[in-house]
Amino acid sequence: MLVEKNVPLQPFNTFHIVARAHALARITSEADVRALLADPEWTNEPKFVLGGGSNVVLTGDVKPLVLKVDIAGRRLVDETDKAYIVEAGAGEVWHDFVAWTLQQGWPGLENLALIPGTVGASPVQNIGAYGVELQDRFESLDAIDLQTGQVFTLNAAQCAFGYRDSVFKHGGTVTSGGQQTLGLKDRVLILRVRFALPKPWKPVLGYADIDKKMTEHQCTQPTPQQLFDWVCAIRRAKLPDPAVVGNAGSFFKNPTVTPEQCADIIARDPKVVHYHLDDGRIKLAAGWLIDSCGWKGKTVGQAGVYEKQALVLVNRGAGTDGLGATGGEVMTLAKAIQTSVYERFGILLEPEPVVL
Repeated sequence: MLVEKNVPLQPFNTFHIVARAHALARITSEADVRALLADPEWTNEPKFVLGGGSNVVLTGDVKPLVLKVDIAGRRLVDETDKAYIVEAGAGEVWHDFVAWTLQQGWPGLENLALIPGTVGASPVQNIGAYGVELQDRFESLDAIDLQTGQVFTLNAAQCAFGYRDSVFKHGGTVTSGGQQTLGLKDRVLILRVRFALPKPWKPVLGYADIDKKMTEHQCTQPTPQQLFDWVCAIRRAKLPDPAVVGNAGSFFKNPTVTPEQCADIIARDPKVVHYHLDDGRIKLAAGWLIDSCGWKGKTVGQAGVYEKQALVLVNRGAGTDGLGATGGEVMTLAKAIQTSVYERFGILLEPEPVVL
């Protein structure tokens, strides 16, 4: 098992922040993990699992051994009356996998098109967009214990999914559905993920941007491919391409509040963008909160707030030769935004990316 030393991480994070890994191993199979665990030099070393690097802010060089997940593979595992069960390796690019499922005639992930990152990272973050969350399509996953090398399978309940949350983001114990689960943060590496893509397929609609596309195309029953194309067009119009402008997508989670809290905010700011959730709580649009505090287009050093979407922080520098934004600048900007939103609305925004 080859472990590279002093590896530049700029190509491996979508913010294009300049940093280095003290050591990095490319993981293409569970055998690679076991080989590392059997090596006395690495078995007890702290480890950091890196997928597509689209949900991480590097504030310095990374001291733990970086496990760069490159596990490939896509296949139909099973087909039932209710669903196609499709599996993908953790290193597969998420968007490419979504496009492939549609090409095979297995729709259900089209609302999640163009979300950056890898398949293995998708359950960690419980990614979601336009009315669909990963947990809605999740069947099970295989992971490997980074201490014992044992491979095990988890179902949806065991993953303790929440809004942009899962058992993989927590240490200690996690309470979900009234049950306690051991947190798996930094303890496991996800190998493969399986999805249950529903039969018969029905479009998930109801978002204003998609409604506009339906009106524009005079189409009330879009096909899976049409929905996929629309979602891609909507995201490209709103969000910067990480290959061109360094960013980590939505930087803050949309906060949820009680109806009473929402009524209080509406009394002061009637235009606040909000959505009613099934459990009675109300989700506020973090981008609107940030924009209303005047942050759109502002910068701290080489870190800035994207002009078209205040929820996205960007690297305004070239990102080469140390000229781009540092992780420190990104986090200074993020904290300033948190402070101003809290002072105006009494809401503390929670960052989505992992800060390392």
